[in-house]
Formats: sequence, C-alpha cells, structure tokens
Amino acid sequence: MGREPTFVVLVFKNTAENMASTSDIKNGLCINFNHDLYSVVEFLHVKPGKGPAFVRTKIKSLTSGKVLDHTFPSGHKIDVVRIENRTYQYLYSEGDMYHFMNTSTYEQIFLDKGLINAPQFIKEGDMVNIMFHADKEEALSAEAPNFVELEVTYTEPGVKGDTATNSTKPATLETGAEIKVPLFINTGDFIKVDTKKGAYSERVKK
Repeated sequence: MGREPTFVVLVFKNTAENMASTSDIKNGLCINFNHDLYSVVEFLHVKPGKGPAFVRTKIKSLTSGKVLDHTFPSGHKIDVVRIENRTYQYLYSEGDMYHFMNTSTYEQIFLDKGLINAPQFIKEGDMVNIMFHADKEEALSAEAPNFVELEVTYTEPGVKGDTATNSTKPATLETGAEIKVPLFINTGDFIKVDTKKGAYSERVKK
C-alpha cells in the first residue's frame, strides 16, 4: 500500500505570522505545545457571560501518552505543519520495540510500545495506521484498528445456554492480552475486540 493523503495539522505558537486561529481546532488535530507534539482529544469553545472567550481542551502527548487539560485563549494564533498517515504492517516485537513494514516500499521502522495505541491487541500481519511528521520524516505514533478479531486461548469453560453478556469472566487472547468476556465464550472461540475501549464486542464465527 502507498502513502495516504497528506493532512494539514495545526501547531500552536505565540506568533502572529499566520492567519489561522483557535476556531480551527477539531478532534484529532496535532499541535506543538511546550516543545512536544500533542493530539487534540476533546475541545470545547466557551463564551462566558463575563470575560474573554476561550477553548478548553484535552490534549494527548504523542511521545509519552500523557493527557493534559489545557485552556487556550480564543483567537490564539496557530502555525500550520504537515502530518501524514501511512499504513504499515506489524511484523514482530523485541521487548518494548515494535517493528513495522511498508508493504509497498518494504521500508521497515520500529516504534516504542508507548507510542502505539492498544499494542496488546495487535498480532503479526495486522495493518496499522502510523502518523508521521511529514517534514522530518519521523514516525510519531501508531494506531491499531478500531476492531480486531482474536482467538481466546484460555478461559474457564462456558455455561451452556447462557447467552447473557452482563455476567463476565476473564479470558486470555492469542496476543497475550486479558479481557472480560461473557460466560458463554469458550477457549478456541474467536471474538471481536474494541481496541478503543479494550473490551469484548461480539463473538465471531470462523
């Protein structure tokens, strides 16, 4: 697979050089803040009865994964940089280093586990989205698919006829991850996992 389209990402700076402002903030944008790159997780434009308007945000560091609450004054000037999303295939891991390959160019890169969303749910051969700083050609973070299908390698025997999903039990998946599953799930079953929530979604027939 080749490169996906280039996305415009907004970077906050205390400069008046650019025309863009906080009105352009949206979820998923990447900003440069306090000498680090963050993605906007949540935002809210606030216009109080008294005092100036502002934008309340939650931003997540792309280097440490730390989430911060920060308020920006409304109209704050922003600079624009280029970020690219590219699809890579997960190959293998060595300790906390995860290796990926571009299936079109066969270029290989590696990322620290802390830069990957839900690394416990990806397996060899899975395709993931990797965010690059386009100007620096630097990989910033990797995003697992929203849903993955994995085999249950161990769980207590299922309760026959019990299809309720409100009662759960622990289960180990083929990647080594452990999650809660309904009582009717058995070892050897395949399930769909929501990687955003880190939770069971449904049983999959193979």
